Formats: sequence, structure tokens, C-alpha cells
Amino acid sequence: MGRFQKTKNEMLQDIVEDYRRKHGVSSVNLREVAAWAVREKVWEPEPRSAAKMLAEDLRVALREEYFTDPQGRRVRKKHAQRILKEVGDGKHEQLVLWHDIAEATRPQMQAAFQQRRHGIVMDCRQLHQDVCSYNENYNKSVPIQMVFDFTEDIEESDQEGDEY
Repeated sequence: MGRFQKTKNEMLQDIVEDYRRKHGVSSVNLREVAAWAVREKVWEPEPRSAAKMLAEDLRVALREEYFTDPQGRRVRKKHAQRILKEVGDGKHEQLVLWHDIAEATRPQMQAAFQQRRHGIVMDCRQLHQDVCSYNENYNKSVPIQMVFDFTEDIEESDQEGDEY
């Protein structure tokens, strides 16, 4: 990739900005943007192999596979663990292994849980940055306050028996 070539995400971001500009809107519905981009031939799908498409569908399906444990909790059955596999010459490739919670080893589950927790922390960190920036630069009213201690939310959800 050349030094000045845009990434795929940058090109997709440009499509949204083009749509906003051409339609004179500030908020967008992504389905409408996508339909417009396809109709106007602003975007064309990348050719993907059947195996890549199936792998993505499998990933979605495994994330949504739940069972009820003996205590009556709704529990995710399959868990992803990212690992680095050496492919030679000191190079590594990232793989994702999917473990069944009932059969995985403790180290596998600990790694999968820790990686998910890290993702949640990164989402919260970004939300904190976004809220602070909004409050300091754009909010003309009372600052929005966010609480990042989810203990009460989890306890309340457990009591209500909320499902996802």
C-alpha cells in the first residue's frame, strides 16, 4: 500500500461524508447511505471467497450461541481467544480459536475472558474521551456525566433476569 493511499475505513468514512454533503444532513441512516453508495456506484463489493464469507457467518453464529447453566443463567457457549502463531522467519500470524466453555481449559478461558474484558475497557476509555470532548467543545448545557462502575447495573440486571 502506497504512503498516500487511503485505508478501507478511510474510504468508507469518505462515502459517509460525501452522502452527508450531497444530501445536506448531519445525521445518517447507514442503510440509506449504503443503498445510495451502491446505486450511485460509489462503492462496489470486494470479491470474497466462499470460505471467508462462511467464516464470518460462523463467527456471528458462535457469538450468539447460548445455553442455560444448572443455576439457570444464560451463558455464552463459545468463546474466542486471539493467539499469535509463528509462520516462519520470526513472523507471526494472528489466529482466533473458538473454545466451548464446557470443554476449554482454564488457561484458554482465562485468556478469552481477559481479552473480552480488555475490549470492554477500551470501549469505555473511548466513550470517556468522546464525552469529555463533547462536554468541553460542543455542549452548551449541563455536562453529561458517565459512570463507569457497572456493579449496580449488573446486580440490577441479575435481579430482573434480563436477557440480552
